[in-house]
Amino acid sequence: MESRNNTAVQIVLESFKNNIKRASNLLGELSNEDLQQEIVIFKNTGHYLLGHLIAVHDSIIPLLGLGESLYPELTEVFIKNPDRSALVKPNITLLRIQWDEIHKVLLEKLESLTAEQWFEKHTAVSAEDFEKEPHRNRLNVVLSRGNHLAYHVGQLVFLKN
Repeated sequence: MESRNNTAVQIVLESFKNNIKRASNLLGELSNEDLQQEIVIFKNTGHYLLGHLIAVHDSIIPLLGLGESLYPELTEVFIKNPDRSALVKPNITLLRIQWDEIHKVLLEKLESLTAEQWFEKHTAVSAEDFEKEPHRNRLNVVLSRGNHLAYHVGQLVFLKN
């Protein structure tokens, strides 16, 4: 069984890393001006989606019990509020730096986990609920965040000229 758990962890982690790489490559192709554009009229801008993805990935660290968020100030702007809120967003150049940094730190922390630790509960589930729903584990968080990232990368593609 341990071998299967190792394989499952490798599959999910490699998929997550590949999604980050795809997103990073796409972000490298998009200019700051491209990211200012709306994906579709009256929808999120690339600027907002970049900040949103950083905030979501930053939240993985405390959710998995691996430390504190690097950029907790991004939660209010990019998770709790929509793109058109009156809140001031950090500039895109700073967000690009934060994108690289959060993934460097996050991947180091994820790669330090043992296969057994991946199947432990995350911090948003109680011990009682985890007994009933053992799928609410760290691995499932990363799997769902990888899917979330892939969805938004699909949106960002529309900003390519």
